[in-house]
Amino acid sequence: IMVSQIGSLALSIASGLILSTFFFLIYYRLTKDKLFIDLSERSIIATCLSIVLATICLLNELLISNFNLQYVAQYTSYETPMFYKVTSLWAGQAGSLLFWTFIMSVYTLIYIFFTLNKIKVLKYHSYFIFAIIFGFFLFLSNFIANPFEPVSPDIIVQNGNGLNPLLQNVTMAIHPPILYLGFIGTTILFVMTLSALIVNEINYQWVKSIRSWALIVWTFLSAGIILGGYWAYQELGWGGYWAWDPVENSSLMPWFLLTAFIHSSIIQEKRGLLKTWNVLLASLTYIFVILGTFITRSGIISSVHSFTAESLGPLFFVFLCTLILLTMFWFFKHYHLLVSEEKIKSFTSREGGFLYNNLILVTMCFIVLWGTLFPIISEAWNGEKIHIGQNYFNQLNVPIGIFLLFLMGIGPLLSWKKTSSSTLISNFKIPMISSFIIGSLYMVFADEFRFYPFVTLLGIIFTLTAISIEFKKSFDSHYSKDSSFFKAILNLLSQNRHKNGGYIVHIGITLLFVGFVGRAFEVEREFVLKPGEQTYFANYNFILNSVTTEERNNHLAAISSMDVTDESNTYITTLYPEKRIYFYRNPDTEKHQPHSELDIYSTMNKDIYSVFSSYDSDTKEAYFKIMINPLVNWVWIGGIMIVLGSLFAFWPSSSRRD
Repeated sequence: IMVSQIGSLALSIASGLILSTFFFLIYYRLTKDKLFIDLSERSIIATCLSIVLATICLLNELLISNFNLQYVAQYTSYETPMFYKVTSLWAGQAGSLLFWTFIMSVYTLIYIFFTLNKIKVLKYHSYFIFAIIFGFFLFLSNFIANPFEPVSPDIIVQNGNGLNPLLQNVTMAIHPPILYLGFIGTTILFVMTLSALIVNEINYQWVKSIRSWALIVWTFLSAGIILGGYWAYQELGWGGYWAWDPVENSSLMPWFLLTAFIHSSIIQEKRGLLKTWNVLLASLTYIFVILGTFITRSGIISSVHSFTAESLGPLFFVFLCTLILLTMFWFFKHYHLLVSEEKIKSFTSREGGFLYNNLILVTMCFIVLWGTLFPIISEAWNGEKIHIGQNYFNQLNVPIGIFLLFLMGIGPLLSWKKTSSSTLISNFKIPMISSFIIGSLYMVFADEFRFYPFVTLLGIIFTLTAISIEFKKSFDSHYSKDSSFFKAILNLLSQNRHKNGGYIVHIGITLLFVGFVGRAFEVEREFVLKPGEQTYFANYNFILNSVTTEERNNHLAAISSMDVTDESNTYITTLYPEKRIYFYRNPDTEKHQPHSELDIYSTMNKDIYSVFSSYDSDTKEAYFKIMINPLVNWVWIGGIMIVLGSLFAFWPSSSRRD
């Protein structure tokens, strides 16, 4: 039996097992015999293992270049490097859907063995919801986008199409699986929330457990978004890392909601408040993931990131509506059980700060949602697609984002329940003075005053100062004459890791804003050079030394060599941007795929970003685009700190303090 047939059979068996899960659960409802709960559990475990087997089989076929399968022929070739044959597993519609169910299977097994063993009351409804979700995705993989579908019998494929050049990038190989780990992990949040809502178990044990899940999922989602921005910056050649593309927005919206959930879950864990917020946010996070998947996979939008498959659109829409109706029904039915007797007593309390934080994040989410959906809605309404540009997103989200930046500094300075006026003055004094001093220096020394960079700078200094003060307070409580400096640091880090990890994440987000400020000062220029010629731009000289060609395994490259010097002709670097032609050996020129492989000279202060746009071998003219991008590296540093902070928060503290 061929491996591909085993994989196809494994998918079919998984579908049969999910159907049997429904029957076992119905029998349990009728007979109350716990045997059927155990059978449904084993059925779901077997489903997950069958999906894992199917995924391994497809990966094997990709690695051996079995072009008898349509998916393999479409996304690999003999010339495709082995590493990118692995990544082609999630390059297309059918493979990525199977990869989706594979990750969901792994998460489900962890949830069954670790979470449901502790909260057994959630088992029945968790399995029922899992059966619905797995049933939907297995239906797609078996009948709509089957990765094991063979090519037509009358066609012999000599070689495959190969992987899109844009995807032949190490970052793009890592970005999708990490983003998927974040996306698909929200399934657990949805299952755990809806099942707990049905049985009225939105309690301390539930929130403590789901918060751990949320932190793991949020870490992957954050890392995936940052890596996606890094890939766009390194590979697409437009000089930016975020374009408010509909598919980018589809990952950002769940991130907003999940961030809000993590904050409000702290309030429920400590004070028993905001249960309604937590139920809605945890449920909506997954619903927005499915909404984003619907946008990406329905073919209703055009994006460099998106798949095209109109046949999936209606199915995802029905699935999305089912999830919304299920959530709404149980939310309104049990709403009275979620209302807490205790209320937030003061707007200047830490609870109030968390609530403002949630309101801002949810507002930003729905601003992005409207900007993403409006072109689709307008086209459906009158046939005219109205484009929403970056200005809409920036004009609305930038001022709100700056307010959120200040709030990250304000929150730690507030007390639980109520903050007295004397405490407010004492806590806010140093951050306010620090911001005033730095703001004054900016106004004195800046070449040109710009309002948003100025206000953002104030927010950055205010927040970093506030968090530093909190760290100093914690350090002082651990440091004494009897303990060394390093021991005090170790004790500080080892205790209350949730809180300290959160502060590290906030520092990371603040550093992102440092990078965002740089966007206001970007400059670019396009020009033509012949070897030996030079041009002057943004206080730099760009001298083209040569353009050489080189044949490689899967592309032909025109490689430029360009020296960069400063105003005093001091050598800075040599840039080597390339213009590549993939599949250049194909006699059909329409199959050739041109691609610009850029080169970047990067410092903490700024990047010199070079793109080799095209080359005329007859006239020896090379066309370039050069961009000077200030402070970009702070975005990547901030992203790394965000991930490290959330990883740090995973580990339980040796003691918990407010």
